[in-house]
Amino acid sequence: MQSTMQDAPLLIRDIIRHGEWLYADKKIFTVTGDGVTEATFFEVSKRAERLAAALKALGIGEGDRVATFMWNNQAHMEAYLAIPCMGAVLHTLNIRLFPEQLAYIIQHAQDQIIIVDNSLVPLLAKVRDQMPSVRHIIVNGPDSSGLLGDTLDFDALIDEQQPGYDWPDLDERSAAIMCYTSGTTGNPKGVVYSHRSTWLHSMASTSANSIGLCEKDRCLLIVPMFHVNAWGCAYTSFLAGIELIMPQMFLQGEPIVKMITELHPTVSLGVPTIWNDVLRAAEQSEHVDFSSLRGILAGGSQVPRFMIEAFRDRYGIDLIQGWGMTETSPLAAVSIPPAGTPPELELDYRAKAGRVVAGVQLRLTDESGTVLERDGKTVGEFEIRGPWITGSYFGVDDPDKFHDGWLRTGDIGTLDSEGFMVISDRTKDVIKSGGEWISSVELESTMMGHPKVFEAAVVAVPDPKWQERPLCCVVLEPGTHVGVDELRSYLAERVAKWWVPEQWTFLDSIPKTSVGKFDKKLLRSRFHDGDLTVIVTE
Repeated sequence: MQSTMQDAPLLIRDIIRHGEWLYADKKIFTVTGDGVTEATFFEVSKRAERLAAALKALGIGEGDRVATFMWNNQAHMEAYLAIPCMGAVLHTLNIRLFPEQLAYIIQHAQDQIIIVDNSLVPLLAKVRDQMPSVRHIIVNGPDSSGLLGDTLDFDALIDEQQPGYDWPDLDERSAAIMCYTSGTTGNPKGVVYSHRSTWLHSMASTSANSIGLCEKDRCLLIVPMFHVNAWGCAYTSFLAGIELIMPQMFLQGEPIVKMITELHPTVSLGVPTIWNDVLRAAEQSEHVDFSSLRGILAGGSQVPRFMIEAFRDRYGIDLIQGWGMTETSPLAAVSIPPAGTPPELELDYRAKAGRVVAGVQLRLTDESGTVLERDGKTVGEFEIRGPWITGSYFGVDDPDKFHDGWLRTGDIGTLDSEGFMVISDRTKDVIKSGGEWISSVELESTMMGHPKVFEAAVVAVPDPKWQERPLCCVVLEPGTHVGVDELRSYLAERVAKWWVPEQWTFLDSIPKTSVGKFDKKLLRSRFHDGDLTVIVTE
């Protein structure tokens, strides 16, 4: 028996049409050095049509890759709409990659055009001679530097075209967007998202059982638009009528506190290191108003328990932890306590990595691939599958990352009967001491609860007796001092005593990856090279 329901492809085009029609007057705000600019969804959509016409005139066709090298701003949003809707593939380039990685990605993706913000021209110029596939470079904003050779002006290209671009009918499974992993081990790998997967991911973001984005929201989009498509929020905004505040390069604690106070977002998305800096800046600011915020979504790395407590107790804000990765689009799990959870237990749930969202499946396996129990105790590697989870990498055969139709995440931890994950480590970061695992994630989260500790990162270092032991790298709050003995005592009261590190180092700052995570690979390298001053205790 066949269904008699109507059928239509799930295309980003129709997300944009819906937002333009139903939420025409909703706004996108862009923070600049001189203030804030704004444009309506209708205006942005019509400019996107003209951008698509300009790209077509430059020879871009279906399947061609058009890259962006941009901050979060209105022009980037216009590219987000135009490129996939015309049938081309949006490739978001990470502005914080090393030049050799950036050049590799541009060539591997075979980008035809790059759109770059004028403030980022010097960064892109470093690889100008290493991207032969690129036929045109479009600069957003005035640029007379000549660093990139002959370029085209973004606004001039749009002004030359007429609105009314006829978005084509496409296969919903065709490529829409591509994003590369941050490449902490080996070369970055490309993940290609389809129109269908993007549609379904956008719908999942509006569920109250996930992050519940809706028309009542105005979102401060701190997470970069090159980081897994701004966690999907750019498209969810048009789907659900969510206004956006784009912070561009103003990503430090002080300007973010000012944006929240003056532009009144209801939600905001960003990595934990940003929110730690926001807490610091808010404590030092004379005028802070976070009353508009109903919630914050933090992800990309484990959220320390103290941070969840601090936003709740100081400002009455729910900090929601989300888990995902480039390969999962990224929404896969969210740490919302189950209905009926007693108030005194809510924090225990919020401190977990998250509860799997509807649409994806999660399981735990051991080193042999055997599926493990969901008992909240057994430790294994998380594997995941679903309609917005990648099944392969672009142009790279990596069978070790896939197991019987499931993506191997590389995250180690436990899964309980309620579907909640607790992540103890990444497979490459796990500390195996005397045959037992130590969670660097839990040590970091606990250590950052100390009132004099601003940041803490824990890495495995070789040990002649135990094979590996933890090294704790600490950044203190400005103007404070604390000894190693006090920090060890603090940890010993909160974690297993054999977990407590014997080796410590104090740093001015902890190096970050291109997406704002602690760069543990670099910390291990600095230890190996003798570049760290290490205090050894008994």
